[in-house]
Amino acid sequence: MSNSDFIPNSDHDLLVWAENLHAKLAANPAAYGVTAEEVAILGGANADFRAKNAAVAEINTTAKRITAEKDHSRGTLMSLGRGLARRVKGHAGYTEAAGADLGIVGHKISFDPATAKPILSGTDKTDGAVELRFPKLGTEGVNIYWQREGQTTWLLVGHANHSPYTDSRPLLEPGKTELRRYTAVYVINDKEVGQFSDVVEITCAP
Repeated sequence: MSNSDFIPNSDHDLLVWAENLHAKLAANPAAYGVTAEEVAILGGANADFRAKNAAVAEINTTAKRITAEKDHSRGTLMSLGRGLARRVKGHAGYTEAAGADLGIVGHKISFDPATAKPILSGTDKTDGAVELRFPKLGTEGVNIYWQREGQTTWLLVGHANHSPYTDSRPLLEPGKTELRRYTAVYVINDKEVGQFSDVVEITCAP
């Protein structure tokens, strides 16, 4: 039976492993047949990886904050736009031509239950929470399935009858980044119809 790779996959675990290796070798390099120069090079590589890992974490934190601010701004803009559109459509002089010119008339949607395929998107909300969005298109909603990295079986998350839907289950290992995959299929009369959406991969940060 072969052994698994001794080098950890996650950045956090790799850094812990590498710092332990450096500390043990630095304590008595001759006992392990390595030179002080080799130990110093390993220490430099550790320090470089630690710094870059911290930089990425800082960027991710900033990106999450800015994304949340952007989403709030988007919601405000959409609310204002919808409100004005309702007022314009309720005006006595409103015409379909005017609505089309202003871009406030939606396109007619052709829905074929046999070929319908949800367009699924997702956003990491940290600590395992993932916000999933999809167009409902007059259906009862979607069934959402998921799997973690390394899994091959799709498991049902639940039925979402509105968008967005939040999968709020915690990370499998608190404090560790987790890769999840999601897919969805439309539901009509309590039955799944059409095709499954393209798979969406979400990296869930602690």
